[in-house]
Amino acid sequence: MALCGVLPAAKGKQAPSKATVESVLGMMDKSAEDFKSLTADIEHIKYTAVVKDTSTETGQIFVRKDEKLRIDFQKPDQRTILRNGDNLYIYTPKINRVEEYNIGKNRAMADQYLALGFGKKGESIRKTYKVTLLKEEELDGHKTAVLELIPNSEDVRKEITKIEMWVDEASWLPLQQKFYEGGSGDYFLSRYKNIMKNLKVSDSRFKPDWPKGTKVEKPRG
Repeated sequence: MALCGVLPAAKGKQAPSKATVESVLGMMDKSAEDFKSLTADIEHIKYTAVVKDTSTETGQIFVRKDEKLRIDFQKPDQRTILRNGDNLYIYTPKINRVEEYNIGKNRAMADQYLALGFGKKGESIRKTYKVTLLKEEELDGHKTAVLELIPNSEDVRKEITKIEMWVDEASWLPLQQKFYEGGSGDYFLSRYKNIMKNLKVSDSRFKPDWPKGTKVEKPRG
């Protein structure tokens, strides 16, 4: 396990000659069996249709199997998104503020956004979405299977009508996810590079430890 952790995630099981929904989800099942953690560089792109505007943030993501996640955006402005179980924090150093949420009642919605496909079994994806294999294509030098995921939940579909996910056919981890927002034409896209699987990520990475004087707000909803 230690040796596997220091090798790039791309050196995993090889793809079948022709992908199908069942073969992709089956290989994701196998990849999830030994999933402990993941680190990667992240690029987050938000498109707003009404003004035809695109904004981009870049940083790093840290994920653990025990429902812990941290995204540290560095550019253009620093921002941290931290999840520890049912607790979600959004910290903005520029205004010295952290927003704190309990997502227990909205776990299904939160799981659509946070670490989709990382360590998740294909079986659980099948239960949550109607899954279609759109195509296979190359992305950043990797052969990928592009899945379309339509949420089964009507409430979720009001927020996210569908998701497209590019799954690396070597590591069986997502390289890119595109979320289409309901009723607006807006979308956001997350792309992952330099993915490393099963490196040790310490508990301290997921502690809500903010600088003294940080204003804590607990918005409703």
